Amino acid sequence: MKKLFKLVLNTIPRPLLIRLSYLARPIISFFLRGNTYTDPIDGKSFSKFLPYGYENQRDNVLSPSTLSLERHRLLWLYLSNETNFFTAPAKVLHFAPEQAFYKRFRTLKHLDYTTTDLNSPLADVKADICNLPFEDNEYDVIFCNHVLEHIPNDTKAMQEIFRVLKPGGMAILQIPQDLNRATTFEDDSITDPKERAKIFGQYDHVRVYGRDYFEKLRSIGFEVDEIDYTKKLAKKDVIKYCLAPGEILPVCYKH
Repeated sequence: MKKLFKLVLNTIPRPLLIRLSYLARPIISFFLRGNTYTDPIDGKSFSKFLPYGYENQRDNVLSPSTLSLERHRLLWLYLSNETNFFTAPAKVLHFAPEQAFYKRFRTLKHLDYTTTDLNSPLADVKADICNLPFEDNEYDVIFCNHVLEHIPNDTKAMQEIFRVLKPGGMAILQIPQDLNRATTFEDDSITDPKERAKIFGQYDHVRVYGRDYFEKLRSIGFEVDEIDYTKKLAKKDVIKYCLAPGEILPVCYKH
């Protein structure tokens, strides 16, 4: 199973993979139904979750029903428990919208919700994150999760996100991060996809972020809260929801 998932992730283009996943979800969910683990996004429970990873496969992390990973479920719980995202009117910009969130956020009548990406079939606006076609100070909430590690000029991308975020607005900018690494590592000379996957964790990543990621966001102008939300949850819930203990949510504000 793990080898099959790794092969699929590394050979099928992402836009096609998104389309195919819509067909596979109901079948997989049926065969894995149970009561051991729960996806908090839709409340459905399963005997186990699926493996996931382009290079290093992680067991029991991909929800069969929403296709959420640890980071998606952590963000959902944070938004549900700690913010007014699900009740307060807001203009929202969502980069590379995840299937786990897309339809759910779209149906929230109090949100003015826009999605953007260069390639995703779920994007309302096809745009370059380094040159956004939006006005200054336009959005109350911005989600840009596991995108910046794909962008060669991530400084420009961060500046654009800061530009279009309203004063007082919130941006959540999750990235894959090695918290054991003090400084971010990147090397443009590594171009072979297999070598990139081995070093950066995925064939289309251009860097591995270290702990200095938060300071880089601050240098752009953001106020950054480094939130280890799994510490606020009961241990049994961290296990039940298949979260990654110690994962940091970078919750950013513009003042």
